[in-house]
Amino acid sequence: MVKKALLVGAGGMGRAWARNLTECDQTTLVGWVDIRPEAAEQGAQELELSDIYIGDDLKKAIEATKPDFVVDVTVPEAHHDVTITALEAGLPVLGEKPMAHSMEAAREMVAVAERTGKLYMVSQSRRYDARIAAYRRLIHENLGPIEILNSDFYLGPHFGGFRDEMDHVLLLDMAIHTFDAARYLSGADPVSVYCEEFNPSWSWYRGAACANACFEMTGGLRYTYRGSWCAEGRMTSWEAEWRAVGPKGTATWNGHDQIVAEVVVEPNGFFSKTEERTVAIEPEPGGIAGSLRDFLRALETGLPPMGECHDNIKSLAMVFAAIESATKGQRVPVTL
Repeated sequence: MVKKALLVGAGGMGRAWARNLTECDQTTLVGWVDIRPEAAEQGAQELELSDIYIGDDLKKAIEATKPDFVVDVTVPEAHHDVTITALEAGLPVLGEKPMAHSMEAAREMVAVAERTGKLYMVSQSRRYDARIAAYRRLIHENLGPIEILNSDFYLGPHFGGFRDEMDHVLLLDMAIHTFDAARYLSGADPVSVYCEEFNPSWSWYRGAACANACFEMTGGLRYTYRGSWCAEGRMTSWEAEWRAVGPKGTATWNGHDQIVAEVVVEPNGFFSKTEERTVAIEPEPGGIAGSLRDFLRALETGLPPMGECHDNIKSLAMVFAAIESATKGQRVPVTL
């Protein structure tokens, strides 16, 4: 059965989601809402969507279109109101990351999802990548329980615009992808963090564009994050570079297609003898197409998708705890 989607937000990602919804054979886009309805109108014209509702009021759009679910692609500060409005109207919500602009807002959104009994999922789209899925399999099938996980994220994007003026620009705008990937790869949840932020003399950002963080995670895992958004040359992948270490060996992923492990086969000697292991990368819908597929499957089966709000709030909590630690200059608990 084809489900009717109501899209909120007509910026760059909003238009990407409009394409995603129209290209999916399980969904039809019946309405598009934005505080600037002319932006939604222009987006609809570009995608040759001539028969959809356009407006600037979400409640009116819900009444007019009677959608099966809402997709929220607004700015983070608007996620709270959009999500709660849709949930209280009895509609499941698929929202863009981050869940909210504060932990207080996120907790209220989760509470409303519980009260209404409606699915609220955050599109943590970088989980839907065949390479990270393959790396996760390699770790879990070969290393034993990992207690060391490291990621390096070094890029030098010259965005211009609002990011150049943001506080905590790396942690607040980007690090959630890498933090969430650490949870996905390890299966562990955050306990506490010590984080330092800084801004090199050559940085073109006003706020701190670099951060080092060490998270204590459940199961004895220590996860370390090193990142910069003003690193020119020799840049990493947007997916970061990874190293996981367990009792049976080590697995690395360069963030591209190089995924390899060395597993202990003979533990005797000064250095144990190891054997290289690789893993097949199994193609699957990636990015926001993967998010949409997971959301629709959850609506059909009732099984929780990746990014379900009770799970995703843990990744958001890592971001705000890291910012709190950097601000206070001390280790802090990661609280939900």
